[in-house]
Amino acid sequence: MTGKVSIVGGAGRVGATAAYALQLGRCCQELVLVDVAAEAARGEALDLTHGRAAVGGPRITAGDYPAIAGSDVVVVTAGLRRRPDESRLQLIARNAAVFREIVRSVQTVSLAPDAILLVVTNPVDVLTYLAAAELGWPRQRTIGLGTVLDALRFRSLLAEKLGLDPSEIEAMILGEHGDSMVLVRSCLRYRGAPLPRMPEPARAAVEEAFQATRTAGAECLRLKGGAGYAVGLAIRQVVEAVLGDTGAVLPVSTLPRGEYEGVALSLPTRIGRQGVIGIADAGLSEEERKGLAASAEVLRQTVAGVQSPEQGGRG
Repeated sequence: MTGKVSIVGGAGRVGATAAYALQLGRCCQELVLVDVAAEAARGEALDLTHGRAAVGGPRITAGDYPAIAGSDVVVVTAGLRRRPDESRLQLIARNAAVFREIVRSVQTVSLAPDAILLVVTNPVDVLTYLAAAELGWPRQRTIGLGTVLDALRFRSLLAEKLGLDPSEIEAMILGEHGDSMVLVRSCLRYRGAPLPRMPEPARAAVEEAFQATRTAGAECLRLKGGAGYAVGLAIRQVVEAVLGDTGAVLPVSTLPRGEYEGVALSLPTRIGRQGVIGIADAGLSEEERKGLAASAEVLRQTVAGVQSPEQGGRG
């Protein structure tokens, strides 16, 4: 697959794992790792380069922001961790400040025409909105990873409970990448057959898997200090859709118009080389629509808590 991808935060757990996933998928021709830990980024690039003979894939280097020039996709995974005595809103404010500096650094570089910014750093929906406001690009070119990861987690967890092949399960989770996410139960399929029509044990397994999905990130954090592998594969899904111009429908975080104006959240989004091509109809029930509206309101309140006054009218 042609194209250049750069990862800002490429020496971190998520950034390095994403680079490995992109290498294995041969998703691009060139891959650049940028990180404040410059030597660690060079080490990751060197380690990945040593494996090229086994899998082929992109040329992998490390550098500072000038090295991302010409990128078709810039993936941002860099971010701060929560302090023991810190509130969620305080962490968001700190990450927002760091993120704005990253975005401004990206703006100093000449990227490919119609380059796409893929936001992975949490809180991903808030930072996707702020990034779009800071960049001033057409909104379809700023995408957040959103609930792509949550959908992967849910499908895998449900498959474990039911003894199914997770790659054959279709599922859509929308809204916030967080506690207010919404599972679209009517979209559940296994090999094309609707899961909601399955026996009661299967329906119970759906609810259990969804609850486990909502706490999966915290569980990874408790057990091993944070998630990495599944996030890297979720990033790869989005990059493949962009560079391959596939038109795949993924629940990425975007800035929609109309009902959800003024917020970034995950909707069933068709993705291609220009970024967001359009929003698909998820066929939501009334209850699901209410849940999505509530999720949007949670995000609006969070954005309002960290957004500086001079940015209020942008994006």
